[in-house]
Amino acid sequence: MSTASRPLATRRQVLATSGAAAAIAFTGAFTELFAGTSAARGHAGYGPLVPDPDGLLDLPKGFRYRVLSREGDPLRSGEGPVPSHCDGMAAFAGRRDHVQLVRNHENRVDAAISVPTVRGLTYDPMGKGGCTALELDGRNHVLGERVAIAGTAVNCAGGRTPWDTWLTCEETEDKAGTNGYTKDHGFIFEVDGANPHRTGAVPLTAMGRFQHEAIAIDPRSGVVYETEDAFEKPFGLFYRFLPEKPLGGTGSLRAGGRLEAMRVPGVPDLSAVQETGTSFEGIEWVPVPDPLAAETAIRFQDFGPKGITHGQKLEGCYWGGSSVYFVSSFAHSAEGSAADHFGQVWRYEPKRRRLTLVIAFGPDTDIQLPGESPDNICLASDGGLMVCEDGGGAQHVFGLTRGGEVYAMARGRQNIGTAEEPEWGEFAGVTFAPDRETMFVNCYTPGTTFAVTGPWR
Repeated sequence: MSTASRPLATRRQVLATSGAAAAIAFTGAFTELFAGTSAARGHAGYGPLVPDPDGLLDLPKGFRYRVLSREGDPLRSGEGPVPSHCDGMAAFAGRRDHVQLVRNHENRVDAAISVPTVRGLTYDPMGKGGCTALELDGRNHVLGERVAIAGTAVNCAGGRTPWDTWLTCEETEDKAGTNGYTKDHGFIFEVDGANPHRTGAVPLTAMGRFQHEAIAIDPRSGVVYETEDAFEKPFGLFYRFLPEKPLGGTGSLRAGGRLEAMRVPGVPDLSAVQETGTSFEGIEWVPVPDPLAAETAIRFQDFGPKGITHGQKLEGCYWGGSSVYFVSSFAHSAEGSAADHFGQVWRYEPKRRRLTLVIAFGPDTDIQLPGESPDNICLASDGGLMVCEDGGGAQHVFGLTRGGEVYAMARGRQNIGTAEEPEWGEFAGVTFAPDRETMFVNCYTPGTTFAVTGPWR
């Protein structure tokens, strides 16, 4: 049974407008997003976006960007060109004051530029996806750029481990013999950006074969939470993986473990929950019958007479305080969801076995992003969040403050269509340097990686 722990947010105030973006303040359960964080309170944004004379990236006054890498340019390693479709990404502290960036390439079989195959780092020679790694000095100059894993497929998002490696996720269920692949796909791979040959190209099969999106790891228990972005009904599930060697360091996830899916009693579809602050107690975790999905995709498998809980567009995922947060970018009833929304953020508290709808964005709520469809999400320098938009039209990185205000942090200007029908490359992979003084973000198409610096609070 659900219990509403807070009233629906019903008061909002338009504070400022800049181009397509409006800053919106609202009441409700928003501050739960930041529970347990030690960062600052967060502020009301950084002012209006200033048009970029070079036509790449609009930022607030005082901020500047550096283009670190662009699709088609040569990799510094000489292994080939920078691959297409830059997506999920993480930044790690390197030697001295250096930073290691590990970057996904969400390449399908029709990608223009595949991740170059490298001996010892290639899973399936017919896979065009993978990761590249950049090494930066303290001033964000690129010192090196190389392949970190190749031969994978549709590497969308992922997440970092407590031991500073990257888990890259394949957002596909294609098996060997499909689309020319020689091996099954739909796995998670561990990537060490500083020493890729240390991790190689080994699928973590016990973590499931499905359309992976993102992961977050409980730093106390080592439990790994996983989102599934399935494109057709029945939509994806929210999973947890209980490793045999929790928090065991690089390579430990190869030892296996148990994969389970979340069941919210009485809720077959998360989109049906529309009221901010609604909580569900007694969340159940059901063993996945066949994690390798040898015959049947996991979301179609038999989870017993009580069924299992699905959600459309389950994407971003991160750990904060004592909880894991995950995002449903949108739900459309016309596509099979129980109800419509423009984005949900959910919080799961493992100790209490409680799930709470922290925030819901339109159309039937009083809270709306200036754009739509939150996707990648990360903690920002000022104690708020940065969210990559995944929708139509001009694309933004939005900031969300601890006080509940939404503001535009960046707007893409990379039109790749015609003047009459421009196509905007969505943002992805937003992350901050270990010193919190640089925000890194990717433009998906044409693949571009930016470093943004300025007066971060």
